[in-house]
Amino acid sequence: MTRAERIKDCLITHFQPIQIEVIDESEAHHGHAGWREGGGTHIAVSIAADNLKGLSRIAAHRAIYNALGEELADGLHALRINIL
Repeated sequence: MTRAERIKDCLITHFQPIQIEVIDESEAHHGHAGWREGGGTHIAVSIAADNLKGLSRIAAHRAIYNALGEELADGLHALRINIL
């Protein structure tokens, strides 16, 4: 299972989103800080979930970062979040 797939599964479990898209953008960052061969270092998430509604953007991002703590500790370098 790829990091993007693990992140998607984790976010589905934590937030039961109405809509979700998780894209590995690592190749677009080839040679930048945190990039590693094989990808999984730069991930983009677009998510719409009822339990994120009403939260400030900072609070919603914190909730997502908290849910993905293991991935961040295990080499996820950059996470681009779009709350839909």
